[in-house]
Amino acid sequence: MVFKSKISTGLLILLLVAISLAPAIMLYHSTHVWEAIVLLVLTSIICLPTLLNTHYTIEENVLKIRSGLLYKKNIPIDSVRKIVETNNMVSSPAASLDRLEIFFNSFDSVLISPKDKAGFISTIQEINPKIEVVYKT
Repeated sequence: MVFKSKISTGLLILLLVAISLAPAIMLYHSTHVWEAIVLLVLTSIICLPTLLNTHYTIEENVLKIRSGLLYKKNIPIDSVRKIVETNNMVSSPAASLDRLEIFFNSFDSVLISPKDKAGFISTIQEINPKIEVVYKT
């Protein structure tokens, strides 16, 4: 089952401003036009796939996290200990600040932002019912 990442409007606006700010300044001053175009294209190539291609797949007993062109992580669901709702702003494969922190193995964790959090939690608990879930209050 595939769960798409929720996309936060605030993060989307921040990303678009960050991508376009430097090229816009360069173009406004009519200096370094080609550099501005290259900067715009490169940042778009790096940032937009991350925003648009972040998803979480549960296949058999593995949670597969994919984000952008390069980020790939496989977590055995049997190793997941706890899932906590959070708004932690740490960099992660999540396109929203409405996140779940997945604790696995002894000391590892990852932040994700599935659009359907309840469905994600339900699906993962069907495989490993021992997972503790902590909701925000």
